Amino acid sequence: MKLLTFDTCLDRTYVALSEDGTIIESKIVENKNEKYHSAFLISTIVNILKNNNLTMQNIDAIGTNIGPGSFTGIRACVTVARVIAQQLDCPLVGVSSLEILSNLNRQSKKTAVMLDARKKQFYLALYDTDGRELLQPQLINDEKACDYTDCIIISDEAVQNFLAQKGVKTTLYKNFSDEIGLILNRLAFEKLKCGDYHWAKLKPLYLQAPPISKPKVAS
Repeated sequence: MKLLTFDTCLDRTYVALSEDGTIIESKIVENKNEKYHSAFLISTIVNILKNNNLTMQNIDAIGTNIGPGSFTGIRACVTVARVIAQQLDCPLVGVSSLEILSNLNRQSKKTAVMLDARKKQFYLALYDTDGRELLQPQLINDEKACDYTDCIIISDEAVQNFLAQKGVKTTLYKNFSDEIGLILNRLAFEKLKCGDYHWAKLKPLYLQAPPISKPKVAS
């Protein structure tokens, strides 16, 4: 089974192609000039397929990050994933960014993954030492953010800065050497073994309403 996975929800775009669980090729794309990294998702997919003498018709399944994270990034990868999977009529599996990041922890302690949601709120999920989800992805306020000191806390910079003021230590997910795109591909492959993942069932994981910009009223 050839599995194509991609993620634009976090700090970079991650694209990976595997066959029967073995990675064929992966790429990481940074922001370029004033262009957000998700703008390069389609071209990166095309390049990986071309490099391996494949077409989209050779892909058997799709996997994507469904959030939480950047609203722009979530929309980009979920929309592209649904369109491709619909056209190919192939399985489509979604994995949350919090589950992906929890797999960075190699210590025998529970993992709390916490990302900034702005306005004194955080995205949180809790995982046991075996990867089992103990607390599903949810939105918490800043008062509850210090309740997980018995865990390895994996976070972004905003959360780390906030908790450091409270004397709570976290580990930046950017500081891990593991490639996030490869973790997504592995998790998607594992989920496909034991579930029915029709493309129409995939939903973005928005834990709060997307921001709405109101047009300015002329004075």
